[in-house]
Amino acid sequence: MEKLTFTIEGPYIELLALLKATSIAQTGGHAKFIVEDGDVVRNGEVELRKRAKLIPGDIIEVGGEIQISLK
Repeated sequence: MEKLTFTIEGPYIELLALLKATSIAQTGGHAKFIVEDGDVVRNGEVELRKRAKLIPGDIIEVGGEIQISLK
């Protein structure tokens, strides 16, 4: 599993914005598809809210292949 660290500027980042900022999704539409497909796990639970506010300390897994630690 590929592990990344992403530093949030501000108190939070929305899930769709994170997927685009890390280049996991090329477009907003692609990011929505990833979330709707149930491929995003936040702190061990599937996250289906596209605009979920992610905060430092969250661990995001995408497709079982990428893990992002938020700081």
